[in-house]
This record gives sequence, C-alpha cells and structure tokens, in this order.
Amino acid sequence: MTAAVKTAANILLVDDDETFRKVMASELTRRGYAVTSASSGREALEMAAANTPEVTLLDLGLPDMHGIDVLAHLRENNPAAAIIVLTGHGTIDTAIQAIRLGAQDYLEKPCPIEKLEMAVQKTCEHARLVKRQRILEDGYSVVNVGERLVGSSPAFVKLLEDVTRIAPTGSTTLILGETGVGKEVIARLLHAQSPRRDAPFVVVDCASLHDNLLQSEIFGHEKGSFTGATRQKHGLFEVASGGTVFLDEVGDASPDIQAKLLRILETGQFRRLGGTGEIAVDVRVVAATNRDLRRAVGRGHFREDLFYRLATFTLEIPPLRERAEDIRLLIEYFTAHFNKKFSLTQVVSEQAMQALLAHTWPGNVRELIHVVEQIVVLSKGDRIRLEDLPGSVHERAANGGFTAPSADTTLREVERRHILSVLDRVGGNRAQAAGILGISERNLYRRLRKYQKA
Repeated sequence: MTAAVKTAANILLVDDDETFRKVMASELTRRGYAVTSASSGREALEMAAANTPEVTLLDLGLPDMHGIDVLAHLRENNPAAAIIVLTGHGTIDTAIQAIRLGAQDYLEKPCPIEKLEMAVQKTCEHARLVKRQRILEDGYSVVNVGERLVGSSPAFVKLLEDVTRIAPTGSTTLILGETGVGKEVIARLLHAQSPRRDAPFVVVDCASLHDNLLQSEIFGHEKGSFTGATRQKHGLFEVASGGTVFLDEVGDASPDIQAKLLRILETGQFRRLGGTGEIAVDVRVVAATNRDLRRAVGRGHFREDLFYRLATFTLEIPPLRERAEDIRLLIEYFTAHFNKKFSLTQVVSEQAMQALLAHTWPGNVRELIHVVEQIVVLSKGDRIRLEDLPGSVHERAANGGFTAPSADTTLREVERRHILSVLDRVGGNRAQAAGILGISERNLYRRLRKYQKA
C-alpha cells in the first residue's frame, strides 16, 4: 500500500427520478466524487450493506419504501451513517422527522449543485468528527513519536540510514530481531519519517490475544455478531486508515489471521466480523517478528505468499551483544533519563559500569532499560556500586566477571537460562517476569512449555 492520498467522498445517490439521478451523478462525478446510484429503497439498502458509503443522498419519495423507513434502516445498520435527505415534496414535519432519525441535512429539489456539494462537504466533515470521537471512545489514540534512539556502532548507524531511505516509500516493511531489541521503536520511526506521520500509528499485538479476540480487534465487529457485541466496533485497520498498522509478533498469527492479512495487503479491503460489506482502508503495514519466518515457511507454519508481501523491505535489528560499543551510551542515556524522571542524581561507578558492560543482555535494550531503572531508584546514596546491581549482573562480576557461553551453547539455551533467571529473581511471578522480559504472559507461558518439552 502506497502513501496516503486524499480522495473525495464515496456517495450513494438514491432517487427514483432517472433523469435527476443521471444528471446529479454526472455532476458529482465531474467534481471528483465516486457515485453509485439506486432507484429504490431496497436497492439502496443492499448497496449500503455491500459497500458502506461515506454520504447517502436519499430521496423520500421512493416507489417501494418511504424514504423515512430507508433512513431508519440505514441508521439502524450503521449508526454513524451520514445522510442528506432530498425531496420535492418536503414539509416541515418530514424534515423534523428526518433530522430526529439522524439525517445530517435536508434539501428540497431542485437543488443547485453548488448548494448540494456544500452540504456534502459539511456532512463529510461531521462524519469525520463522529468517527474520530468513536475511535477515541474505543480507547485508541495517535501515538506521540518521541523515542530517542541511542547508538554509534556501525550496525546501528546503518540501520538508521536504511530507515531513512525506506520510510518515505510507504512500502510494507518487515522488521526482524530478537525480543527487546526495539522493533516497535523502529516501526514508529518509519511512521514518523513518512508522509503518514500526522495520521494514526496503531499497534496490533498478534501474540497477546486468542484468535477470535484478535480478529475482533483487527477487523472490528458488527452489533450482534456474537454474544456481548452490543454495538458496532471499529477494527484497528479502520482506526489506522491513512496511517500505519504495526503487526507485532506477526510470526505468531494463526493460519486464519494470516489469510485475512494477506487479503488486506492484496486488496486493501476487509469485512468486519458479522458484516457483509467490504470496507476499504489505506494503510501502510509494518510487521515485526523474532521468529525465523523463512524456516516457518519451510515447515508450513507461515504462508509463503504473506511472507513475500510483508518483506517488500526488510530491516534486521542487531542484538545488543553485537553492538557492544552502544551499551555504555545506552546506560548513560537511561541513567540521565531516570534521574530526571525521579528527581535523582545517581552516577554509575566505573566498577558497576564494567560489570554492566560485561553482561550479555539476552533481553537486549528492553532488559537494559529495566535494569537501569531498578538500580537508579533502589541504589543508596548518589553512586551506583557493584553491590547495587541485580543478581544476574552482580553475581557474575563478583565471581571474576561474566563467563561467556561456550561456542556450542545455542541461542535458545541462552534465552532459556535468562528467562529462568528472571523468574527466580521475581519469586516465580510470571506477570512480573513477562514485564521485565518485555513479552506477553501468553508468550512467556508458551516458551516455558517449550522448554519443558525439550
């Protein structure tokens, strides 16, 4: 999907007068609007259900249904429907009734095209405000991209250079890297440096929810589509329209979710759960995973066609142990950050710094941030000493420094040891351990089960 392009509204014109319908459709099309037409109430309801219009121009005098009944049905099926009532037989009573039922405006025929277009523009603006309000009520908001990226290593500098080149393209991008390296931060940077920077950046955590709940979050649902669906819900792709959707841990998506994601990438359209109408969205998709997707494709766990769709551009974030020259910079930066946040003046002693530099940081930058926050807050006095460091760092330093894993130790084994070490430090509290590790509880449970089976 390419950069966001502003287009005129999609209009559904409902009128049984063929001449009026053709003339108005032609004039509106000439002005850049996408117009579909219906000559009856039932035809209008079918068209609205199949492809939700942004504005409906509705004549009250229809052959099969009264326009007021059509208006009521449209509003029932879509409470946010933007409707302008047109009639050659208007009375003050029907006008009041139409407005009470939710019509945004009321115009009598014949109506000058300039006046009609002004009403359409006003109604579109009102609809955008209503949609924005609904989005905020659903609990979503545009993120404030303010994270500072710290590092001077060649690998880190190259990563930022690649981001700067890729960001303006608007192309789908796949970010690879271990847990905690900062994949979401890079995704936000791609968004912030793109033409979509003023539109929403919406995160979809593919590992945190069960399949049915995840589908409802991504695609939304219609009222009554399942038990508890008491009102229509906007999906995250709708929320992000014009902006960026970040698919975090996309490698954990189920086959059903993968198929639907592929369809959105190919067509730019999807359906809400329980819905029949196609909803078109214009979003940029950025995905991330700590899995080896090529291996997952080879094993049949991930769709090959989706992989190639996601990997138009690929960014690989190196783990912290591969850019050791950045560790001191990060420790100094986050020490200053937490000093400011908590009104402290802590300084890391050189002995403590050497122990921190010797640590392998299997949890990467996220682990480093947690450790620095902990030692800044809990250290006594204004100097962070070796004994102030957490056990995972201090004990290795106290025993003569960190001993690196042997050459035949797998990355999986390093990860396993670190997870079990964190669990031990927090007394087995899995929720707390997941927070320190920067992964979801569900992800932690899955890894622990995997270790038990090994």
